[in-house]
Amino acid sequence: MSQSHLPRAYAAIDLDAVRDSVAALVARARNATTMAVVKADGYGHGMVPCARAALDAGAGWLGTAFLEEALGLRAAGINAPIFSWLAAPGERLAAGLAADIDLSASATWALAELAAAARQVGRAARVHLKVDTGLGRAGATAEDWPNLCDTAAALEGEGLLDVVGVWSHFAFADDPGHPTVQSQIGRFGDAVDVARKAGLNPQIRHLANSAATLITPEAHFDMVRPGVSVYGLSPGPEVGPPSAFGLRPAMTLRATTALVKRVPEGTGVSYAHRYTTRSETNLAVIPLGYADGIPRAATNTAEVLIGGRRRRIAGTVCMDQFVVDVGVDPVAAGDDVVLFGPGHHGEPTSDDWARVLGTINYEIVTRVGARVPRVYTGG
Repeated sequence: MSQSHLPRAYAAIDLDAVRDSVAALVARARNATTMAVVKADGYGHGMVPCARAALDAGAGWLGTAFLEEALGLRAAGINAPIFSWLAAPGERLAAGLAADIDLSASATWALAELAAAARQVGRAARVHLKVDTGLGRAGATAEDWPNLCDTAAALEGEGLLDVVGVWSHFAFADDPGHPTVQSQIGRFGDAVDVARKAGLNPQIRHLANSAATLITPEAHFDMVRPGVSVYGLSPGPEVGPPSAFGLRPAMTLRATTALVKRVPEGTGVSYAHRYTTRSETNLAVIPLGYADGIPRAATNTAEVLIGGRRRRIAGTVCMDQFVVDVGVDPVAAGDDVVLFGPGHHGEPTSDDWARVLGTINYEIVTRVGARVPRVYTGG
């Protein structure tokens, strides 16, 4: 796409970077299957294109949080195994079973609803039982786990369930050496033993997220579930930079400068005049705002690459736009602005934005809104 036909703001997604990152993750997983997690519209990168790129690179499964995401993959013609894990009572589980989607259960009410859906569809539900090994979120507690396994085994005996997996999730996998990591691995192994004693034969044991896929091989079991690293990002600074693992950040957020104007010293900029010019200067208006996922907290903190150098956002981030004081730099309307990208050309990275905003790179990329078109390269 030529520069003249590009949107005023867009997220450039490099699918070759997704493929390279997934290939690196598959290599790290060794004998374990790799599930590429594509929830939240592929962490903001586009669920369907990134799912296809991940499968191209050797991922064997796809993972989604919600059933409608999994159904969206099926509607796009993707036939790979899909696991969807987060459902509330009363969801359309029958549609998931009919679409050959594996589902999760953390409580007996979920097993009952899966069994009812199986009766409706006329086929056994493929289920992964989730145990809470220490995250304190979804998953059955150690006290409830035996009853969950016994109930699942009884329903399996009726031909309503096929318990194909046992799984859990880490709390501190991005903190190498944290004692909970090995503790959770041990509790997970104990939970698998309980399931087997209940008469279940789970063939897929999965615990590892991005961080554990990269640095904790003893947590790989039968399948790993990398998420943010599918998109070339490190799961945390303690784990290491993307380049240490062959990961390539896939998203570059760009915009076109909408206006540049000369203003005198002492000019208040944007709402509440939280920035005031210190001398005569040029102000550049950038057509992205908090409705597009630019945090309002980026006011006077985050930097962008404009006019060949990094400059800080000047004044309050608005719903549709923000301002940059470009000084005497030769910036004009129509010039390119890079908010964040891989960092190879001097632009900030999503890690840079996360650092100054006190958050994580996951939030920076996933909050880029639907009003921002995704422009794909690499197929």
